[in-house]
Amino acid sequence: MQGVSEAEKRAAEEVLFREMCEICLWGNATDLSLLTNLSYDDIQALQGAESRKKNESKILANDFPVAFDVLWKAQTSNPKGDRRVDIVLDNAGFELFVDLVLAGYLLESGLATQIVLHPKNIPWFVSDVVPKDFSELLTALVNAKQFYETPSPDEAASNATPAPLSADEEKSLKSLFEHWSTLYAEGKIIMRANPFWTEGGSFWRMPKTAPELFEDLKESELVIFKGDLNYRKLTADGMWDPATPFSTAIGPLGPKSGLRVLTLRTCKADVVVGLPSGKDEELRAMEGGGGDSGARKWAWSGKWAVVSFSDGKAT
Repeated sequence: MQGVSEAEKRAAEEVLFREMCEICLWGNATDLSLLTNLSYDDIQALQGAESRKKNESKILANDFPVAFDVLWKAQTSNPKGDRRVDIVLDNAGFELFVDLVLAGYLLESGLATQIVLHPKNIPWFVSDVVPKDFSELLTALVNAKQFYETPSPDEAASNATPAPLSADEEKSLKSLFEHWSTLYAEGKIIMRANPFWTEGGSFWRMPKTAPELFEDLKESELVIFKGDLNYRKLTADGMWDPATPFSTAIGPLGPKSGLRVLTLRTCKADVVVGLPSGKDEELRAMEGGGGDSGARKWAWSGKWAVVSFSDGKAT
């Protein structure tokens, strides 16, 4: 980019980083556990640039800037060095698709040179990513026309016909298949399952019960934990004061742990930390927010989010 200052390059890249991460964040709001609560219009409203802009006020804790700063400094301080980013996955389907969009962006931008994806060995919930979901997604992309134009059971029952895929859309999806398949073949995207992700108990146990995994994650510039369940396990699913700092609530994975942690979580359960003082009370006072019931009902819908960062490598 000739004629563009380093500060302008950084600002432009940060905008892209945030856009990609927000696509990944709000993709989590479409998981199967919420389909009974979110209408189709609700789901559509969580996607698209204009909608994401409107939803920025619903990100109650927003650490995107500090997460970007870590990756930018790693890239600019050692452009030829290895820069690994890990993503602890949550849901298959559309959410895995946008996780791969983020992975591809991080590699193309140079903010990462390798992405390690962490699926579960077995589904904890019905929609959790397991290793075969990656290959099945790639198969759907390479056979996009068949995948999109085959009626679902509900469509078949109602004699509905799916909208046909245009030639340009089919070409774009096949291009994604080729790109992601190449990154995987070159070892730039790696799938690395571990039994720890489906063990009972919180992630606080990791240093003692999964020491090899813990040491391996220390090699990463940034470990991104996707979704509500991973967030709850990070924070020990505790009844924290919502103003508790995130780095405190993740216990042994916080300060001095050697891990940099970023969570992308749309709220679907009561536990939440890192909020400004008084914010929880404000949200509870809203219609349907829980009021004096003792329940944090505003946090059940997936319409609010937290993006929380902890730098366990800081000295």
